[in-house]
Amino acid sequence: MGDTSPVQGDGKVQGEGNYDAARQYDRETSRHAKDEAAVRKEAEAAKKALDGAEGDELKAAEKEGASHAKA
Repeated sequence: MGDTSPVQGDGKVQGEGNYDAARQYDRETSRHAKDEAAVRKEAEAAKKALDGAEGDELKAAEKEGASHAKA
């Protein structure tokens, strides 16, 4: 079996979560959200996908996901 130790290869204790990865994710997510052109382009692509051939499948997946969401 794999190593289940909370100590990573660099000697830092990560415990239940990888704090370094979480910080990097937060940084990159914030950076991306501030990129208005990229966000606009992705929103337009999402709208086209919903209005296109895969729209029904995407809406069904959204409904399925929402059915598992905690209130």
